[in-house]
Amino acid sequence: MISPQMAGLLREISVLALPAIFAITLHEAAHGYVALRCGDDTALRMGRVTFNPLHHIDLFGTVIMPLLLFFTTGFLFGYAKPVPVNFNRLNRPRRDMVWVALAGPAVNILLLIVSALLFYAVPYLPEYFQQWFFENLQYSVAFNFILAAFNMIPLPPLDGGRVAVGILPDALAFPLARMERYGMLLLMGVLILVPVVGAHYQQDWNLFGHAVNGPVNWILSAISKLTGVG
Repeated sequence: MISPQMAGLLREISVLALPAIFAITLHEAAHGYVALRCGDDTALRMGRVTFNPLHHIDLFGTVIMPLLLFFTTGFLFGYAKPVPVNFNRLNRPRRDMVWVALAGPAVNILLLIVSALLFYAVPYLPEYFQQWFFENLQYSVAFNFILAAFNMIPLPPLDGGRVAVGILPDALAFPLARMERYGMLLLMGVLILVPVVGAHYQQDWNLFGHAVNGPVNWILSAISKLTGVG
């Protein structure tokens, strides 16, 4: 028999995991689909143009890190296995790279809007289901906003970095592109190492969390007022 504490923990994990899996899976599938439309079938051949989350989940980035961050810092973030794109096979590599990069954040914004609209359905659901569904929608709005905002930071290999490389003049684009090998290490340091060091000195150095918490709370408050769901 499951204890009340374990049941509560499993419920908490479920309302975190489902929005995260949908957000990350559709984000990555969108990259592969747009790349295919622009001439590169690499993602298709590797089974990544799919809505099956098992093809996109990264054990650490999609499961372990989001749970670790949430239960230690209250900040929710994760990532999936990057979709392989051969930019040289795109019809117009520099232009199409921008569209491929924008596809992921665009899907997250769409999911945010859909989740916000679904708040209208909450009062019509069975009472035992309302709170669980409501919390799923809350996390879906928050996670999709965070994922879109984070990915649009103009630093490769993030989507915003790819967009910047595609639209900046060569004198700026080439040096920025060369930062790709170090970009993720830098970002993981800001997301994980800096808050841990700050906690050691009893300081709150969750930089990205502070940057997005205000907008996320504002969005949730605005949705609550528009839908009348408290």
